[in-house]
Amino acid sequence: MCTAITYTSGEHYFGRNLDLDCFRNETVVITPRQYPFAFRRAGTLSRHYAMIGMALAVDGYPLYYDATNEKGLSMAGLNFPVSAEYKAERDGYDNITPFEFIPWLLGRCGTLTEARQLLSRMNLLDVSFSPELPLAPLHWFIADQSGAIVVEAVKEGLQVYDNPVGVLTNEPPFGYQMLHLHHYMQLTCEEPRNSFAEGLELKPYCTGMGAMGLPGDPSSPSRFVRAAFTRLNSVSGSSEEESVGQFFHILDSVGETRGCTHTGEDRYGITVYTSCCNMDRGIYYYTTYENRQISAVDMHRENLDGAEIICYPLRNRQSIYLQN
Repeated sequence: MCTAITYTSGEHYFGRNLDLDCFRNETVVITPRQYPFAFRRAGTLSRHYAMIGMALAVDGYPLYYDATNEKGLSMAGLNFPVSAEYKAERDGYDNITPFEFIPWLLGRCGTLTEARQLLSRMNLLDVSFSPELPLAPLHWFIADQSGAIVVEAVKEGLQVYDNPVGVLTNEPPFGYQMLHLHHYMQLTCEEPRNSFAEGLELKPYCTGMGAMGLPGDPSSPSRFVRAAFTRLNSVSGSSEEESVGQFFHILDSVGETRGCTHTGEDRYGITVYTSCCNMDRGIYYYTTYENRQISAVDMHRENLDGAEIICYPLRNRQSIYLQN
């Protein structure tokens, strides 16, 4: 279970919660412009936009969970286990495997407009990275500074949706998630007005009652509604510290706490990491379940014309500031 959002507060931000029941040695990975991406059915991309994001690095290859390129175009894959359907190879299309999708798109496109053009001729191919790493069923959240879309590979083919709320979770498909929001159209951040019955004197007795009925469970539809309400009503200062802090607060509202979602045996879902990338500056911020202190990696402090990936292991040990 995962949640991804965009946020604008002075500058532009993109990030996500990754909710799993274990760590998998994820690292922050910078891929410079001359790293050769060898695609299974689409040749080799020898020069491309540099990118930064969270990935599993396998034999020097970055399997990105989410990433932002040097132009600000950003992308995240989220679990989509029921509806995802990948296809066989098709003539006349760019046949790209799901694990190649993020570098293929972010390597070539600097804007959402360019991404839409590339998507129009793409076929998501049913080919795994290796027998040990089978394909994950995913759908994707793609955004730049101007807006966001959702891409879903389903039985009917590749579907692309405009995303006006700047949020994505998991199942069910995005169209249902947007329809589901209509059930909560009465929610407000303001003090509620009595419309229960004429002549009956009812008044709020505490703050926050305008949002009574906002779901708080960890299911995907509930997280979608809660994240959308929180994001769209969020107010913060425009400094980098205020904006980044507010971004993490928004995603904290849909975070997973160990013990609340039992996934089998002695395993429980947790928010493995939360990320927030400044799309304008290429700074990737993150926290982990074990370490709530925000860490940052700036892609522009590295040589972006190199040919080898640069990996930063996650700081997983809790960091506590001792004030006295």
